[in-house]
Amino acid sequence: MTFLSTPLRTALTELSQSEDTAFFVYDLDKLSAHLNALTQQDVVKLWYAVKANPLSAIIQTLDRAGFDFDVASSGELNQVLAQGIAATRVLNTGPAKSKRQIAHFMAQGVRTFVAESTNQVAWLQAAAAEYHTTLRILLRVQLRWPDSEKNPLGGDSLTPFGLGVNEWQALTLSDYPNLDFAGLHIFQWGNMLSSDKLASLWSQMVPPLQALAQSLGMQLRILDLGGGLGIPYTFTTSGLEWPKLLDALATIKATSGVDELWMELGRFAVGECGYYVNPVVEQKTNYGAKQLILAGGINHILRPAVTNQAFPCQLLRDSNATPSDFLLHGPLCTALDSLGQHSLPSDINENDWLVFSQCGAYGFTESMPYFLCHELAAEYVLQQGQVICLRDAQSAAYYLR
Repeated sequence: MTFLSTPLRTALTELSQSEDTAFFVYDLDKLSAHLNALTQQDVVKLWYAVKANPLSAIIQTLDRAGFDFDVASSGELNQVLAQGIAATRVLNTGPAKSKRQIAHFMAQGVRTFVAESTNQVAWLQAAAAEYHTTLRILLRVQLRWPDSEKNPLGGDSLTPFGLGVNEWQALTLSDYPNLDFAGLHIFQWGNMLSSDKLASLWSQMVPPLQALAQSLGMQLRILDLGGGLGIPYTFTTSGLEWPKLLDALATIKATSGVDELWMELGRFAVGECGYYVNPVVEQKTNYGAKQLILAGGINHILRPAVTNQAFPCQLLRDSNATPSDFLLHGPLCTALDSLGQHSLPSDINENDWLVFSQCGAYGFTESMPYFLCHELAAEYVLQQGQVICLRDAQSAAYYLR
């Protein structure tokens, strides 16, 4: 991760002069270059986890790069299909697959599903029989680990994602003639930044998954490792090395003996292409601590409140002032609306704007935009030197009735 380039700073400055509230910008040229580097390999099939950022221009860029799409709701499916992407390129994940949602996906032509429970297996069989078709199914496995790994996906905690090995062993595959049980899916850690740690976790997953497949009488053709590849959220933290990860994945593929290795990338695919640009309301000192009150906060980017880890931040304009530590607060009437502590130039004032980086994933659509009826943030894309507005800022009248 680097500080703002001169062209990007210029584009964001020009936008700030025409806006009076916070907005997002996504650099599609940067995104395309990153995606092309990820797809120049034949080790792993890459899906895009739409939950990371479902914006149309983002999906279109992933489509051009050759990704297929992991969707976890009917709304995500509709957004993907609206971009002209075939339903045959969709993988349905997510823990809450109701009969109604399965019916919607089937009607739209989706034929690949990750099953999270024996109930879902039965419902998928019934839907496949109704359509006189065969569905490709991956069973999601939840493993328990002794190392007390903790993160938002659960680590060693009990989560709603999939079933344990013992629970899946009760399944009799021959009872579901319309389901092709092609493989297993496992994904328990998020935002991992150590290539060695990832390789170690992947290696530990293979034996219990192979044993489960054997006990079920399943030919393990596909192994889906989910995502979990992280990006740094400080200017001094190093990111993952994709070539090193590919070497580890190639070893996993050979060791497991599968035909295909899959991953669903979200944050690692799009996180570094996004910026959240936020105006300063005021600077003040409180009990000896310097505070900045900002026009936008967790109503636009909730992640700091969820993970206790802020997005990296810098002042949009140049300044030679001595840096100071500031506590950053958004506009909501709750102490949860904190964007972290940052070292910033001490001369920041109410005419300034801050830029938060690494906001291409888990930004606006993960936020709580309706609390206190503030504006919805505008979203722009930057492509080939042109700034394009995809959605203007919207007042509360846009959604209140």
